[in-house]
Amino acid sequence: MTKIFCDIADINIIKNFTRKKIVKGFTTNPTLIRKAGAKNYTEYCKRILKVTKKPISFEVFADENEKIIKQAKKIKNWGRQIYVKVPVVNSKGHFLGKAIKELNKDKIKLNITAVYSHKQTLKILKNINKNTKVIISIFAGRMADTGKDPIPQITKSINSAKKYKNVEILWASVREPYNYLQAKKLGCHIITVPPNIIEKIEKFGKSLKSLTEDTVKTFLIDSKKSKFKI
Repeated sequence: MTKIFCDIADINIIKNFTRKKIVKGFTTNPTLIRKAGAKNYTEYCKRILKVTKKPISFEVFADENEKIIKQAKKIKNWGRQIYVKVPVVNSKGHFLGKAIKELNKDKIKLNITAVYSHKQTLKILKNINKNTKVIISIFAGRMADTGKDPIPQITKSINSAKKYKNVEILWASVREPYNYLQAKKLGCHIITVPPNIIEKIEKFGKSLKSLTEDTVKTFLIDSKKSKFKI
């Protein structure tokens, strides 16, 4: 079963979507939190925690191992349902194995983010134990945006992680509702999805006949509203 997490930082939307049974958790990042209008990162994240008890990821934004470790330990203390998001590499492309290994050893639940390859997954697996929970977020959508097929990287990552009962592979950067079916078919543990796409997933099952009729009706209504003439 592939769990659906909602990828959003807007407090009102989180409050609304945490009521949905289909939503099993949330993911955020500094960009989403900035877009939500936050002025103080810590205060804003703690406000989010007041509206949901579901698993949620908050990301560090340091760029060096020691500073990442320091930030991660602070974030971890905000709530029991928190996964601390740590990028697989820093802005210079250096693998953050030291931070990942120490935080994992310290029993901090991690969401290793910005992963794009099976090689990166293998590096992560070599630096973690088989007890503390770890999510590995593979950015399938962004990979596909560059013309690269994300499926082989995700498939190999899922297979390599099978020996680790504490590790979940997450399909990130969703582009369309169909990605959910793809992730489900591959056996992805989690897929993180924007709110508008979750709403489309909830409508799965509509017949092709209904889709045809709805499409034609939409075109007809819009042409009438615009008072088009030929």
